[in-house]
Amino acid sequence: MTTSTPPVAVDLAHLTGLRASDPGAIARRWAERSRRPLLAADGRMLLVAADHPARGALGVRTDAMAMGSRSDLLERLATALSRPGVDGVLATPDVLDDLLLLGALEDKVVIGSMNRGGLQGSAFELDDRFTGYSAAEIVRRGLDGGKMLTRIALEDPATVTTLEASAAAVTELAEHRTMAMVEPFWSTRRDGKVVNLLDPDSTIRSIAVGSALGASSAHTWLKLPVVEELERVMDATTLPTLLLGGDPKGDPRETYASWERSLTLPQVRGLVVGRALLYPPDGDVATAVDIASGLVHGGDL
Repeated sequence: MTTSTPPVAVDLAHLTGLRASDPGAIARRWAERSRRPLLAADGRMLLVAADHPARGALGVRTDAMAMGSRSDLLERLATALSRPGVDGVLATPDVLDDLLLLGALEDKVVIGSMNRGGLQGSAFELDDRFTGYSAAEIVRRGLDGGKMLTRIALEDPATVTTLEASAAAVTELAEHRTMAMVEPFWSTRRDGKVVNLLDPDSTIRSIAVGSALGASSAHTWLKLPVVEELERVMDATTLPTLLLGGDPKGDPRETYASWERSLTLPQVRGLVVGRALLYPPDGDVATAVDIASGLVHGGDL
């Protein structure tokens, strides 16, 4: 049975005071952080994602500024990370440093988000420059991997720059035997807005391109959306894959059912879920996270 818990309290004044008076604490705590194997004993993984704000993507459902409060976001993240079965988090340096100072990253898998330069709604959105973690910094800080958004738009020249940068990051991470999490999309612009094409064939094309980036695929993982004909889609790769939880829309029970079906495929090793768990319709982060961890790792829901 899931057991709801109150949110973890975050003292924003303490965090800001510590950052101002002792910025070196961040480096010291990264060096001291206790780590764990990448995969749980069952070979699966559940990660909570919080790298959306760095692209200016703050909305959840009808609330365009839902992720605008850092104290609220940190409380939701800390609550999620405190629940059994949550293996770790994917976020940008600012968020991860806050969680580190809160002590929420001990014995957790930590994936750094690398390219956030393609700001949501911008004219340069498909120019996904690496404005977050570098591969060198991921290794230096003892993170467990780096994630790169790799949108492929044939009509946009910026795509080749993104592909080249992603390939270089994959190569460098592989040299250090560190996970490279590639998130490929076949994308286009419609009425001036970037749209990711989520039909099976477009997803397969994105897998084919994303899987081949870099000089070694030994440490490459994929992060893919849940789409129709997923069994055929997943037949396009042998790479271990984490599925996107997606934006929270409709009945959460339908979302959970789609996750459960998807987790039966051999390449699928778990889920990366952000807003659907951090901002559930009823506000109960702990229960939403417990349901997801039950789907990924088994146990009573």
